[in-house]
Amino acid sequence: MDTVDIQRAGQDVGVDLAGVAKLLADGTRAAFCLALLDGRAWTANELARYAGIAASTATSHLNLLVNGGLLVEERHGRHRYVRVADRRVVELIESLAALAPQRNARPLSLSASGRQQALARARLCYDHLAGTVALAITDAMVERGLLEWGPEPALTGNGALWLSETGITVPTGSLRPPVRACLDWTERRPHLAGAVGATLCTHALTSGWMTRIGTTRALLVTPAGREAWHDLLGLPPTEL
Repeated sequence: MDTVDIQRAGQDVGVDLAGVAKLLADGTRAAFCLALLDGRAWTANELARYAGIAASTATSHLNLLVNGGLLVEERHGRHRYVRVADRRVVELIESLAALAPQRNARPLSLSASGRQQALARARLCYDHLAGTVALAITDAMVERGLLEWGPEPALTGNGALWLSETGITVPTGSLRPPVRACLDWTERRPHLAGAVGATLCTHALTSGWMTRIGTTRALLVTPAGREAWHDLLGLPPTEL
């Protein structure tokens, strides 16, 4: 098959996969998408400062991402905010990040090294937990028979009872799967996502078990959280 035939075959499919790939082929746009996985809406100026570029340059990149359907914008008065379009985009970004080669470059500063370590330990992945802490929670739930962690992960009967006894109510009537495996891009293993993962994350934040570190998506397990995760899942405080 020659080049013309390949191009024609791609057109016949009716899906512009290359267009999406082109959007993420730029390092700045990819960095924006990773930053927006914290589930918040950001302004162009905030993302410009995050990436160390001019606000006008950030706006140009954001326009491409919005027009390409990866981001959506919200306007409040004179302010324009952008956020990830939906969970499908989150899953796409996380999956690509997990497939991407790891960079072993030394951090530029001690603070940069601390930020990297904090993100790897615990962070928000849109609306659920990620990092080594999330994997420890997922593993403990599997070991205790609260989750079935196979090709089609699911919450067990004991898992539903455990959530109820813990005071965690998972919303019903949604098309969102109760349990989904999300590939962790720092650990290269899947952590708990879906409605159960999102509700568990919300409960951990509102209960004060975990808290944001500054304005980043990195999270810190509080002393109350270490005690709660130990009591509920037997997790050693040293793992948190």
